[in-house]
Amino acid sequence: MDEHLATPAMTGKGAIACGHPATAAAAQEILEDGGNAFDAALAGLCAATVAEPVFCSLAGGGHLLAHRADGFSQVYDFFVETPRQRRPRSEIDFTPVLADFGTATQEFHIGLGAIATPGLIAGLFAAHADLASLPVSRLVEPAIRMARDGILLRPIDSYIFQVVGRILTARPEGRTLFTRDGDCLLSTGDRRRQPELATTLDALATEGPALFYEGELGRRLVADCRTLGGQITEADLTGYKVVKRAPLERRYRDARILTNPPPSSGGILIAFALALLEQADLTHGGHGSANHLGSLAQVMNLTNRARVESRLHEAVAEAEEAAAAARLLDPALLARYAKEVSGHPCNPRGTTHISVVDASGNMAALSTSNGEGCGYILPGTGIMLNNMLGEEDLNPRGFHAWPEGCRISSMMAPTIAFRDDGRVAALGSGGSNRIRTAILQVLVNLIDFDMPAEDAVSASRLHIENQVANLEGGISDAAERAAAAVADQTVHWPPHNLVFGGVHTVTRDADGQCNSIGDPRRGGAAVVV
Repeated sequence: MDEHLATPAMTGKGAIACGHPATAAAAQEILEDGGNAFDAALAGLCAATVAEPVFCSLAGGGHLLAHRADGFSQVYDFFVETPRQRRPRSEIDFTPVLADFGTATQEFHIGLGAIATPGLIAGLFAAHADLASLPVSRLVEPAIRMARDGILLRPIDSYIFQVVGRILTARPEGRTLFTRDGDCLLSTGDRRRQPELATTLDALATEGPALFYEGELGRRLVADCRTLGGQITEADLTGYKVVKRAPLERRYRDARILTNPPPSSGGILIAFALALLEQADLTHGGHGSANHLGSLAQVMNLTNRARVESRLHEAVAEAEEAAAAARLLDPALLARYAKEVSGHPCNPRGTTHISVVDASGNMAALSTSNGEGCGYILPGTGIMLNNMLGEEDLNPRGFHAWPEGCRISSMMAPTIAFRDDGRVAALGSGGSNRIRTAILQVLVNLIDFDMPAEDAVSASRLHIENQVANLEGGISDAAERAAAAVADQTVHWPPHNLVFGGVHTVTRDADGQCNSIGDPRRGGAAVVV
């Protein structure tokens, strides 16, 4: 078994699953100090800005699905927003760069003109005010210590640095943070120290979110945007608000599913797929059979039609030809969701996830993103700003055509599943457009096949998109043929490949026993406290 996979343990203070051992260690420290699941998740979030800098930044955004032990659930939407006023293209810093995946390259856009209004700091403090039991000063302690002492890079960290190396080293301050000598990227075994980020975290704990949105850090960002080609203004920062939403709820077999509601698109697409899958007996032939994976492939293919928000109704109409409308999402509700999602540009990239459960039954599912980062680091802070406005998926009509002052949509879908027998699981994933299919498959494994969390996460996956069937190693020949039948092209990937997401999952049984698994595809870490 992979070293990051947790094994079941007796009731303790909780369980954690996330994208890095340092993130897990921070959350574990807080649980052991008497904090609840939300304290631990927020401490892990701060640590992730240190340990997972490509995916998580204080200048990014995210979503927290919080379920309290008393039964109340709420989503905190602190994702990024488009600026309130678009500058002329000739005035902004907006540069294409290639990310090198080894076997392929992909173009991103960076520079100050790619920055959207950050929400993560506001989200951290809003969630803390409502949910936490320990002071922010305590929650940031592990992250501050890690930033000062340094984090050793793992092979997967080194690989990610290589992929986005042109972004990390686009400016002198990035070369200082991410290279040994101003030229050679840090790699496996190197220790990455971030003293300026440690100082920033300490200052935020003392001064609160106003330091960024109204104070010195915000003024510094606005001044640089004005003179160096950015689009963020004082009004963008002071006007930013965390939005609290009721979760999107969907019944699936013997489970009640809560996930991220619109304007984000990931949750509604998962709910749509579950509505279709409910018509099939996926267990006929067993897990991994042609029936199981062929059914998944057909539903993924149909759900792709719903990805383009303006065509959501067309997808429903096609689905109704094969399934009774009453068994799908309520048509009126689906129409409302389609309206809420449409008009919100979507960013699907650069994501990490933290899941936490505590002994009382509080559960946190927290997903964050920084895009790939824009290359600009706010002077003196160690914070790399996001590049959400530089994402091709954000701009289907072409770059610089986004609606002004709008919350950006996301594929992120922090999710909690409640089984009728008292079992519960919190999960979420990174993985760009594969987020929805990765979470969907783990839910099916947990609910339809009643698999333990370790097996549900580790099982081979597929992803159908743009008439291409992406198949992870370990899928049987018969199942491969069934999945490939819905696509024009088949692409084979090695087992446990990061392209299929990273579904970090915690579970709690009715008797209080906790378990966790960090998805090995993304170097996940898991701890049972």
